[in-house]
Amino acid sequence: MFEPIGLGTFRIQGKKMTEVVSQALDIGYRHIDTATMYRNEKDIGKALAQSRLRQDQVWLTSKVWHTDLEHKKLLDSIKSSCEKLQRDYLDLSLIHWPDPTGDIPLEETLDALMKAKQEGLIKNFGVSNFNRALLKQAAKHVGREQILTNQFEMHPFLQNRAIANLCDEYGIRVTAYMPLAEGKVMEEPLLQEIADDHATNPAAIAIAWLLQHKRTAIPSSTKPEHLRTNFDAQHLHLSPQQMHQIDSLDRHQRIVDPDFAPQWDD
Repeated sequence: MFEPIGLGTFRIQGKKMTEVVSQALDIGYRHIDTATMYRNEKDIGKALAQSRLRQDQVWLTSKVWHTDLEHKKLLDSIKSSCEKLQRDYLDLSLIHWPDPTGDIPLEETLDALMKAKQEGLIKNFGVSNFNRALLKQAAKHVGREQILTNQFEMHPFLQNRAIANLCDEYGIRVTAYMPLAEGKVMEEPLLQEIADDHATNPAAIAIAWLLQHKRTAIPSSTKPEHLRTNFDAQHLHLSPQQMHQIDSLDRHQRIVDPDFAPQWDD
C-alpha cells in the first residue's frame, strides 16, 4: 500500500542509512523512498534484509536517473536497483527528472516503464519533477490511470498549486519531497504557534498540513526522535482555520532547482 507518509533518504548513506531505515521500520514506517542517484540502495537493502518484515509489507520506491531513460538503460537501472535493495521487484519506479537533452522521447521511457511493469520488475510507475506540459504528454501516451504519482518539491513556502491541481484533476497522487523545506519550517512563527496548540513541533505541523491536503509526504531525518515525531504527524488534525493560515504561507521559495530542471509552472 502506498502509505501517505514515507521515509525520505536523500543525502544519507552507509551505515547511518542502514540504521535509520531499521529505526524507521521499528517506529512503523512502511514506505521507503530512494533513488539510484542517492547511492544508498545497498545500505537500505541491508536494513530490509535484516528486518523480519516480508517484501510485501514495505513499500519501496526508487527512481531512474535522467541519463538512463533510454529503453534498455532504464530496464537495466531498475534491475540494478532491485538487486541492491535485495528485492524481486519495486513497488514504484519513477522518472527522477525528465530528459534535459530532449534526445530521448518521453514516449520511449514510458514504454520501457510499461515493459518493466508487464515483466513484474515494478508494480507501479510514476514521474518526478514533471511540469504541467510534461505530465499532460505522459498522460496522453499511457493514460492517466497508469501514472501513480508525480513527486516534486512541496512545503508551506512552495505549494506548486498549478501542477498539484492538474495532478488532482487527473487522479494522480502528489508526493511532496523536501516537505520541511530543509528545516526552514522550524523557523516559521505561525507554524510554531500552531505546533504549540497541538503540543508538537513545526515539522509535524507541516507534514500534517500536507497529509490533510491528501498529499504523500516523505520527510527525512537521521534522529530517532524526529523520525517518530514526523511519523506521528499523521494522527494530528488541523482546524480549517489553521489549514487556511498555512495555505497563506506560499512564497514560491524553491530549494531544488538544478540547471537540468524543466521550466517550472510556478
